[in-house]
This record gives sequence, structure tokens and C-alpha cells, in this order.
Amino acid sequence: MAGLALVLADCGIADSRSPVPAFMRAKAGDPPPPEPPPDVKRLVREKLDSVFVNTSSPQDVRVSLPHHEPTGLGWTACVKAELTSTMNKPLGTQTYLVTISGGQIIDRRRAEARDNCAAESYDPI
Repeated sequence: MAGLALVLADCGIADSRSPVPAFMRAKAGDPPPPEPPPDVKRLVREKLDSVFVNTSSPQDVRVSLPHHEPTGLGWTACVKAELTSTMNKPLGTQTYLVTISGGQIIDRRRAEARDNCAAESYDPI
């Protein structure tokens, strides 16, 4: 044990996951702080094509307030708009859930019941 301590002393502190006694391990770092809430209106307005297909002619676009992502450090928000099909037929109101990280929309998908978008209040962009 003493020999192992001398070897580690030459190399510095052991990694927090090393198989050495706890007193010899480096402390695990704190997780990064959560991002501040994004400006969803601005992001969607500036990157409308990252949420809707251009041929869908989104009209009356509305966004919800952002919420912390349940399993990460990013944010999610619901986005609604009146859309048309590629055949120029009305599709009605469609709702999408966008994921925002680092001030960018990184993902979008159709909202599902578990996303609670129906319970959100919306503001026009």
C-alpha cells in the first residue's frame, strides 16, 4: 500500500474513478450550471426553417415558455403553427416540441401527449 501511495504521489492525485482508497482520489467536479432560459420567440423567428419545412408555409406561429429538459441541461418549448401540405391543402394547427441547447435549436419533433403542449399558453412570434 505504501509503495502504491509513493507511485501515485509522483503522478499527482488519482482520478476520481481510480481503484485506490477514497482519500487518494481527486474529487469529482461539479456539474456545469444550467443554461439561462433561451429567447424562444427570437430563436424560432430567426430559424423558422429549422422547425417547419419551407413548403408548409407556416402561418400564425406561436411559442410556449421554455422548460428545463427533464434529462439534461438544455431547454424544451412547444411551437404551434397553421400549416399547408405540399399539395397546398390546409393541414390545420400542428404542434412541435423543440429542444434548445447552447442558444440553438438542436432538435424538433411532433409533440406528443406526454409533452403537455396542450396545457401550455402560447405567444405569437
